[in-house]
Amino acid sequence: MNKERRKSLKEIQNELEILAQNLEDLKEEEEEYRDNMPENLQESERYQRAEEVCDLLQSALDNLEEASQNIEEAAE
Repeated sequence: MNKERRKSLKEIQNELEILAQNLEDLKEEEEEYRDNMPENLQESERYQRAEEVCDLLQSALDNLEEASQNIEEAAE
């Protein structure tokens, strides 16, 4: 791989890191929202949906991390 393509991959990896941080921030906000629901709502659809969203955002974060690692390996 030439220097120019490595540089492009590094730029993509940096963008993924920024996206991952933004996604992490949103996940933390959703977790806080879920965790601060009153006890009487913890069996509600809203609570369950918030929990599902947290799981989905974590999965997306895991996928971004894997993509970043794959790009790093490709650039070696």
